[in-house]
Amino acid sequence: MCVKVACVGGGPAGLYLSILLKLRDPSHEITVHERDPEGATYGWGVTYWRELLDTLHQHDPESARAIDESSVRWSEGVAHVRNLTTRRPGDEGRGIGRHRLLEILATRARSLGVRLEFEHRVTPENLPDADLVVAGDGVHSALRGRHADHFGTRIRAGRNRYTWLGTSRVFDAFTFAFVETGHGWIWCYGYGFGPEAGTCVVECAAETWTGLGLDTANEADGLALLEKLFADVLDGHPLIGRSGADGGAQWRTFRTVTNRTWHRDNLVLIGDAAHTTHYSIGAGTTLALEDAIALAGALHEQPALPQALARYEQERRQALLPVQSAARHSAQWYENLPRYIDLPPHRMFALLGQRHSPLLPYLPPQLYYRIDRAAGQLEALRRLKRWLGPRIARTVHARASRK
Repeated sequence: MCVKVACVGGGPAGLYLSILLKLRDPSHEITVHERDPEGATYGWGVTYWRELLDTLHQHDPESARAIDESSVRWSEGVAHVRNLTTRRPGDEGRGIGRHRLLEILATRARSLGVRLEFEHRVTPENLPDADLVVAGDGVHSALRGRHADHFGTRIRAGRNRYTWLGTSRVFDAFTFAFVETGHGWIWCYGYGFGPEAGTCVVECAAETWTGLGLDTANEADGLALLEKLFADVLDGHPLIGRSGADGGAQWRTFRTVTNRTWHRDNLVLIGDAAHTTHYSIGAGTTLALEDAIALAGALHEQPALPQALARYEQERRQALLPVQSAARHSAQWYENLPRYIDLPPHRMFALLGQRHSPLLPYLPPQLYYRIDRAAGQLEALRRLKRWLGPRIARTVHARASRK
């Protein structure tokens, strides 16, 4: 169908799409355009779960193996609240450096004959000559912005402030730390992505951000303050930032992007250009790769471009509904942290794990905890019954046979 494809943006979505299209049909002419130099990415580590790795193995075992080998794993969560700590088992999570992930995908794409053009900015006025142009140019997509009315773009800013930092601290579990200050609570999420590196995302309410002076501090002073606040969890390790052009720390509010439609003529949105989900559920990279899988499949199976793009959009919209709901409630949980923070740490941590629930904001936290715990116990009894049932039946049958 599409002989010539231009992917604008050298992130995971564009690179993985180029790989999948070349694997489907090596005769495709595919170019990935990236405005930054090769290797000049930012983002420290990204997270994903085992299910994504299984999916990647189905579509391209070679890149999946390389990603797996370059990832670190954890199966527990740790929460530090004031001077108390609690630990809980969880699903097996994985972290990989964003730079390493892009390196793996770029190497694989080149090996298949994809053309990679770095330091090449594509604007709405100079779109590449291609059968299909894929806008993978991120949350601030210029290609989407040019036709924002057509796409029906809506952008909603969250209330809290956050900054994305690196650290030499190696976390052995997904780590939360909540610190009370004279201006309110500030907290961080820490996780590993390499043998000597970790990511530390710091978040707080806007009032806390300004009260602590983080709104006016330069990067060095801001990092020094955060290192002091999170001294226990950092265990003496420094935080690493990436200052803006003015030397200030890069504090942001999360932007939730939605679009009424994802395609216009031969232009289609993918990844953060099409949709964003709050970072607290750790799904951004996974969703971008899943977008690429769905788009590659639709382009391969549908006879014409309009039908292929419509199928891609329909499939991904349906898949995103529960994820977007979970992300929305997760963001709200942190925005309403004072509602939960005075619970005993093990209970607060339990509700942290349930923050995706649409019921949680409407029930007293203690009541929700008791209901959730009772439901868990009931499910455990059901599983035990299902496990014991056949074994009891076999035992009864065996005894009857001996009589």
